[in-house]
Amino acid sequence: MMSQIPINLAKVNQDAVDREILRAGLIAELDAVNLYEQMAELAQSDKVKAVLQDIAKEEKTHVGEFQALLVRLDEEQAAELIKGEKEVKELTE
Repeated sequence: MMSQIPINLAKVNQDAVDREILRAGLIAELDAVNLYEQMAELAQSDKVKAVLQDIAKEEKTHVGEFQALLVRLDEEQAAELIKGEKEVKELTE
C-alpha cells in the first residue's frame, strides 16, 4: 500500500497524529532527496547541478530531523531502527 500525502488526519487515532505527521514528513523529504539527486544527474550546467546537490543535502538533514523526533515519540520505532542496524552489520561484516 502506498502512503497518502497529505494524510487524512481525521482517520488517525489522536494519540498517533504527531507520529503520522512525522512519518509523512519523512516520506516527503525522501521523495525530495530522490528528485533533486535525479535532476542533478541530468543537469547540464555545473551551477544547476551544484545547487540541486546542495538542496538534496539539506533535505537529508530534514530527514534526520524528522527521524530524530520520531524515535523520541515512538519507542517501538527506536528499537526497530537499532535492530535493523544490527541486522545490516551482521549481514555485511
